[in-house]
Amino acid sequence: QVQLVESGGGLVQAGGSLRLSCAASGRTFSSYVMGWVRQAPGKEREFVAAISTSGGTTYYADSVKGRFTISRDNAKNTVYLQMNSLKPEDTAVYYCKAAASVATIQDFGSWGQGTQVTVSS
Repeated sequence: QVQLVESGGGLVQAGGSLRLSCAASGRTFSSYVMGWVRQAPGKEREFVAAISTSGGTTYYADSVKGRFTISRDNAKNTVYLQMNSLKPEDTAVYYCKAAASVATIQDFGSWGQGTQVTVSS
C-alpha cells in the first residue's frame, strides 16, 4: 500500500483557483493510477479526475472538465490537481487516491486523509 498526504486545500472565492498536491511514499508510485475524488456534506462520493501511470492519459468528471487539470511528477512521487474557475458546488473534502486502474479509483485502493476545499459565493 502507498501512503498519501494531501495539501493545498483552503477557502477561496468563486472564480478563484487552488492547487492540491498529494505526496506519496514508496517506490512504486509510478505503477499506480492516481486520482482525486471528493465528498460534500450529505452527498455521495464523486470521482473528480484520474491520470494514468505515465501521465499520458487523463480523465475528468464532466462537472470539472475544462476547469481542473490533473498532473503527476513520478520523480517526486506527487500528483497535483489544479482547480480554476472554482464554483461553490466544488466545496467538498478532496481525497487523493492511488489504485490499480481508473475503474477502481473511486471506491478502492489507497486514500489520503483528505483536504477541505471551500468555495464562497
